[in-house]
Amino acid sequence: MVRVGLKTLLEGFPRIQVVGEAAGAAEALEVVSQSKPDVVLLDIRLPDGSGLEVCRQLRKAHRGLRVLMLTSYYTDDMVMDAIEAGAEGYLLKEINADFLVRSIQEVLEGKSILDPAVTRKVIDRVREGKSGDSKPSLDLLSPQERRVIALVAEGKTNNSEELSEQLDGETELHPPIPGSRFLRAAPNRAKQLY
Repeated sequence: MVRVGLKTLLEGFPRIQVVGEAAGAAEALEVVSQSKPDVVLLDIRLPDGSGLEVCRQLRKAHRGLRVLMLTSYYTDDMVMDAIEAGAEGYLLKEINADFLVRSIQEVLEGKSILDPAVTRKVIDRVREGKSGDSKPSLDLLSPQERRVIALVAEGKTNNSEELSEQLDGETELHPPIPGSRFLRAAPNRAKQLY
């Protein structure tokens, strides 16, 4: 039911073309291979597996593919796991249609996206040094690394030029690690799979 509603909603936007849909992990892997979408909307929990594992496999098999997690579930660990799996964003299903479509477009432009509710929690966690570990996470980072994380949490891309500009050229940034870099899509091309 949710997939049908989401498909109907997205098809109402002229720059988005729904090219496939899947009910579970195995089907998602197959449909993506056949339909070659630009963006995949993926839930964390799937009936036959983990959305995080599907994300990892998709990113490994399809280089330019962008994955946007769209889920009802939120914990700090889930967000971090999704980002580590290669997702460019994490949205909660309670968002409105305009924000969802805008988020898809921003992911296509190479930006990282966090749901506003998630963003606030990530920023608070970074600033307060909260961590699931016994040692505070901020103690492990330099002041410059903390600033970079805060900028990414605020929606800045992990593009070296953009971050360097935001940091007033204070430091030379190294290029992102392959596989964690957000790639730009071809202009005016927006396919969607969920």
